[in-house]
Amino acid sequence: MSRCFSSPSSATGAPVEGLLARVRQGEEQHLGRLLQLYRNYLTILATAQLDARLRRRVSPSDLVQETMLGAYRDFRKFRGETEGELVSWLRQILIHCLHHTYEAHFRAGRRDIRREISLDDVDRSSNRLLGIAQALATQGESPSAPVRDRERAVAIADKLAQLRPDYREVIVLRNLQGLSFEEVAQRMDRKPGAVRMLWLRAIEKFRQLYEGSP
Repeated sequence: MSRCFSSPSSATGAPVEGLLARVRQGEEQHLGRLLQLYRNYLTILATAQLDARLRRRVSPSDLVQETMLGAYRDFRKFRGETEGELVSWLRQILIHCLHHTYEAHFRAGRRDIRREISLDDVDRSSNRLLGIAQALATQGESPSAPVRDRERAVAIADKLAQLRPDYREVIVLRNLQGLSFEEVAQRMDRKPGAVRMLWLRAIEKFRQLYEGSP
């Protein structure tokens, strides 16, 4: 699972909107670098949407790679100018890739697929990323500069990417998918009590990363 994630990085020291503007002006050599900034975010969302059936056949990294390729291929169709609009567009491409994957593996009708997963589901996972950080933040504490300067959910996903795989997995299952400790224990093949302790340790480690502690 750890290979699905990349080391968090900044947009070459420039605001994302500035880098986006340069790509829109024809400097396409920066497009790959721009899209790479959202790999961790897309991986977290893809992981949260894959159910047990599909997880045995497709990895989150496969879905993210397909999403990246689609974004690179169709970037000329993107009409937004802000990072928020770019993130929303990437989520829509991810949804399309998820629908295509369900169709390919389960031969389900498109109506059934849309019932299984929708843009609302992915948006809900993105909002839950923010909820994790909001629950950890000290009242009155302002976010760190990187979180202020970038789409907050994207920055939070980069923080999660720094966790060891089992910490990251238990947070995704518990906080993003909303599973009970018993359900998480089944997914991770552990006892519920052990999962609860693992989750507490994972949340504490994430708190340290979020607050900038060593």
